[in-house]
Amino acid sequence: MPATSTSTASTGPVTGPVTGGATPSTPAGRLPAALTVLLTLTALLLGTPPPASAATAPLTLEAAFTAPGNGWAKVERYLDTTAGFRAEQYPPGGRGDQDGARLTYFGGVRQPYSGRFLLYSAAGWDTGGRDVPVLLVHGANDNADRAWANPNESGSCGASACPSTGLAQYLAGTGHRVFAIGFAHKQGDNLLQAQAVGDAIALIRARLGVSQVDVVAWSKGEVAARAYVSSVRPSWGRAYAGDVRRLVTLGGPNGGLDYVYAHGWAFSLATWPACGGTANAPSPHLYMTCYGTYTAQPCLGVLPAGGYDCYPGQRQLLARWDGVYGVDGSAQDWWTTYYGGQGYYTSGQGIQAAIDAGSLIGPLQQAGVPAAVATFLMAGGSADIPGILNENRGPSDGIVLSRSALDTTGIGTVGATRLLGGLNHLELAWSPDAMSQVNSWLG
Repeated sequence: MPATSTSTASTGPVTGPVTGGATPSTPAGRLPAALTVLLTLTALLLGTPPPASAATAPLTLEAAFTAPGNGWAKVERYLDTTAGFRAEQYPPGGRGDQDGARLTYFGGVRQPYSGRFLLYSAAGWDTGGRDVPVLLVHGANDNADRAWANPNESGSCGASACPSTGLAQYLAGTGHRVFAIGFAHKQGDNLLQAQAVGDAIALIRARLGVSQVDVVAWSKGEVAARAYVSSVRPSWGRAYAGDVRRLVTLGGPNGGLDYVYAHGWAFSLATWPACGGTANAPSPHLYMTCYGTYTAQPCLGVLPAGGYDCYPGQRQLLARWDGVYGVDGSAQDWWTTYYGGQGYYTSGQGIQAAIDAGSLIGPLQQAGVPAAVATFLMAGGSADIPGILNENRGPSDGIVLSRSALDTTGIGTVGATRLLGGLNHLELAWSPDAMSQVNSWLG
């Protein structure tokens, strides 16, 4: 729902709208004198001394919303001005733009700069009795509101009836101090989002005076969270600060996925504008014939092409499963879609070229999750998500193969794994069985 009774407090410089290739700039003469703060100073302003090991990312608190709805106590927008963050490209037609309450939180900017992120604080963030706070990390094409607080917000939660409360309220109700991150780009680069995860953790630690945070990451968010704790980062990025106690993954592609390539024809029909597609999802193709016309949509491809790269975050999730489950041979142009080449109606470079162009699955498994981070993995086993072509080549939650979600390769300490066979990918975030299990794992 839209934010209600919001108040915007400038506790740092409020920067102008950032779109396209623009970089943050501070407007002059519009607002009272602005203060750029380091994380440690932010903590002092909040009245809580930061831990000695707190990170020193240059973070600016740009705005705060104190009556945001969906059960949140407040939502804040931060800007990390570290050189290296960039304005990521967005797909055409507004399909990846921020919307709903998030548009308000990002200052009316539909395509925010990726150095910005939202920090949500659930009711009880300052009163819960559990020692270790929790950060929730949402997945692709989603937001913290729908994923964690109101699965019914968009009317699409993986079931015919959707609840109006979620994991955020559930954990808060059991005494946890709960926070969530909201990313600027719905399909963004996981290396950038990993740095934002580290920022959010550092802010929580400074605010509460704690040394560690538990992280619950769902779907694509698992890759960003795992990249943070594994110190898989860009050359300019900050390394893991040793501040995560437990990592819980819900339907995370720990072993990668090839869903886009194994079912490529359906993906392209759903996304390709010339064929009527509007979905905010990548296509495995560079060219496709729609209504007799051979067309190109380079910004919709998994692979960068023609100077466009709108879905780097999806490319980073790729791994091949054709050796285990084969490929959907009933789909049009299935061979050339998966392995590359010119088909009857489509043309593309194939999954291996995309993996070579930047998948993070191999690097993450090689880097490993530190043994000090107890890791818990949950998978769904019901491929019954309404309205999409579900992954049906093997046991899956409709999107991620169960074996991938439970893949422990590179994880130093496996706390536990669990397959919830009756849940699909979306239900893993809000089903009572899933929430109860997460609460138990957090201890």
